Amino acid sequence: MSLLFAPVQVGGVEARNRAWVSPMCQYSCERQDGIPGQWHLEHLASFARGGAGLVMTEAAAVEPIGRISPQDTGIWNDEQAEAWAVIAERIRAHGAVAAMQLAHAGRKASARRPWSGHGTAPADEGGWQSVAAGADAFGRFSAPRALESDEVAQLPSLFAAAARRAVDAGFEAIELHAAHGYLLHQFLSPLTNQRDDEWGADAGGLRVELLRQVVAAVRAAAPEAALMVRLSASDWVDGGIEVDRTIEHVRVAAEAGADWFDLSSGGLDPRQEIPLGPGYQVHFAREVRAATGLPVNAVGLIDEPAHAEQLLAEGDADAVMLARAWLRNPHWALAAEAELDGEAAASVWPDQYTRARQHR
Repeated sequence: MSLLFAPVQVGGVEARNRAWVSPMCQYSCERQDGIPGQWHLEHLASFARGGAGLVMTEAAAVEPIGRISPQDTGIWNDEQAEAWAVIAERIRAHGAVAAMQLAHAGRKASARRPWSGHGTAPADEGGWQSVAAGADAFGRFSAPRALESDEVAQLPSLFAAAARRAVDAGFEAIELHAAHGYLLHQFLSPLTNQRDDEWGADAGGLRVELLRQVVAAVRAAAPEAALMVRLSASDWVDGGIEVDRTIEHVRVAAEAGADWFDLSSGGLDPRQEIPLGPGYQVHFAREVRAATGLPVNAVGLIDEPAHAEQLLAEGDADAVMLARAWLRNPHWALAAEAELDGEAAASVWPDQYTRARQHR
């Protein structure tokens, strides 16, 4: 059996394989109430039916102003949780781990969805005043309001309450989104966190107190869930986060209760220069895994089954997350297992589809 299709333990949860679905925003809550609908159900269930080991929701906001766009999902109330429960049940019924990403967009909130324009959505399109670690705007977005110290102190409880709702709705794994320029990342990076209160840099120059408290609060609220953290391992801008700093972020989060780390990069500063190419972020996963001994997944233009198998075999990561590959083919894992394991490939194929394992 290939490594890609070998089971793996994520905290206290076992995933049937290591081909996972990355969180992908759909911008499809037409009522602007954060409640996922039929599109989200069909979108996410298709990947589980298609053989994924773990299916991650898009970023679900922990409060209304934490949404990326007015059309994004949330998990800050019980009505949203009830809608998510139907989706979690379908993911699990198809054999995948149901995972939810919890997020707060910070200064990148209140954005127009991609096919409706760019920049900040005005009030007449459902937009709002964003908040952040500081008052500097992201690119052409409207400037955020810097959070007061007591407002920051309330954030861990928002994430904890959202995590409890998600687990009660049937999600087995939780991921904290501390990457891609969103609020937790804004507090981690020296480019966006120049605060001089308890939420700024510590004596070692790290800005980890908010991350530490959020992880600890979520672990306490949902002790039975696998707890993952997504980090941007590099800001790709001079003076920003690099992988050595990320290794310290990982250690702090692990001490606070995180089980697994999802290593991505960028998204914080429009000046970033990213050398895109297949597996362009894999080295971050490799370096963090080697330095900490903690389980990680790799992500970033990993489209081919042989490439995914190779990076697992070489010890670069413990699992692989794909995004666009799943959009192109929601049954990517079925085809990948048949390619890698040949006649032995049957573990993720639904009985109804097994006749398609061979072309003849």
